[in-house]
Amino acid sequence: MNVLGIIAPGVAALFITVVLAKGVRRTALRSGTGREPGARPSRAGVVRRLGGATVVLGVGTAAAAGSALGAAGDGGRAVTGLLAGAGIVAALGLVHDVRPLGVPLRAAVQTGAATLAVCLAGFSPVAGVLAVIWIVLATQAFALLDTSDGVLATVGAVTAAGLLACAAVEGRAELALLPAVLLAGLIGFLLHNWHPARIRPGACGSLFTGFALSSSGALIHVAAPSERASVVALPVLAAVALADAALVLISRRRVSRPLLQDCGDHITHRLRRLRVTVPGTAVLLGLWAAVAVAIGTLVYAGVLHPAFALVPLAGSALAVLALLRIPAYVAPPGTATRRPATAAPRTPPAPPTSPAPAGAAPRGADAARTATGRPTVPPPPTGRPAVGLTADRS
Repeated sequence: MNVLGIIAPGVAALFITVVLAKGVRRTALRSGTGREPGARPSRAGVVRRLGGATVVLGVGTAAAAGSALGAAGDGGRAVTGLLAGAGIVAALGLVHDVRPLGVPLRAAVQTGAATLAVCLAGFSPVAGVLAVIWIVLATQAFALLDTSDGVLATVGAVTAAGLLACAAVEGRAELALLPAVLLAGLIGFLLHNWHPARIRPGACGSLFTGFALSSSGALIHVAAPSERASVVALPVLAAVALADAALVLISRRRVSRPLLQDCGDHITHRLRRLRVTVPGTAVLLGLWAAVAVAIGTLVYAGVLHPAFALVPLAGSALAVLALLRIPAYVAPPGTATRRPATAAPRTPPAPPTSPAPAGAAPRGADAARTATGRPTVPPPPTGRPAVGLTADRS
């Protein structure tokens, strides 16, 4: 594998992404678009729409240039297919950021992009169908991580590093080119996406990142020397994204909420309810991904037995079960719950009463009488004589 041919596109991706992200950040600050409250980024505004485009342009330009200069070796067609599919889903995400699209349309476009990438990569029919399913599901799982500052970029960079290590085991440049430039691009983007984030990936950047990671993993899986090792290593590399998707689906299923409607029940939201800070959430999920990626890479390389892949998978399952016990559909700690103001019931005014004659007993059922049959008048407040008592004394 030509190491220099992989490093040069990575450096280019880092430089392009940093420069573009800095320009977008300055433009957003001059336009008065600041950071929005809360960990969940908004789907509207210049910041969200253009943040992911910096990753797409930086990674796509560097990978295309590296492939054209021969860095991909004999796998230039496969790299072209992956870049074409990633570009299609990135355009889909950009349109979705501007104007939300329906789920059937998004699923159809992602399936078509995955099919294009698989066909140009030369997969067999059976492996191609399985690869398309994996790419679509994993792309959406990674896209769901865009719920807090720095989380998607951190987990994506760690996963890309694992895929790069697996490609280095094979010694094939076409497997290492896209993970290398994606790793560099995400690091450059993370410099501006760390809390408090000024730019955010949005659907454009998150779908592009998920597609590039999942399609690269599928390509590495096909080229693996051991089919059994690659089958168990592939889901381990995406342990955090798959755990978050499983947590969301189980939570919404248990409370009969719409499966495809965002309800603030992701891993990041639950960690925030435990008073974990936004940067701490990104670091914690990055460490979780690093442990899983390290074990998956060692299993793929044959250093560890495939049974060791069960360790991060079982740990992720236990983490999901523990996170399910954290309430997700209530207001977070420290958030004041605003109740709608209710108007006080209007009572009709009491009918006017004529003054009772001197010595007459009070009317009504509440008139109390003494043992002698004369009405009892309560003592007047201190310093303020009662009107009725004054009339009796006159």
